Amino acid sequence: MPDMSASVSLAMTHLVPLAKEVDENKVTPGVLGFIVFAVMALAVWGLMKSMSRQLRRVDFEETPDPEAATASETASAKPGAGQS
Repeated sequence: MPDMSASVSLAMTHLVPLAKEVDENKVTPGVLGFIVFAVMALAVWGLMKSMSRQLRRVDFEETPDPEAATASETASAKPGAGQS
């Protein structure tokens, strides 16, 4: 595999002169940039609304694990268990 820094430096030597030709004062995002941003904002809003709806449906109360309950009972039944 060729050295990546060499290909990056070669690409930069070709792209830098192109970037200098563009007038920085005339470059604006324009209407297309606004439309893309607005669509992305609406998509994020919709995803957050859907996520909050799904989280409201979740039942956070867990049923106790029978194996964990028996393990804690046997640990508490031993003398001196849980004491330092």
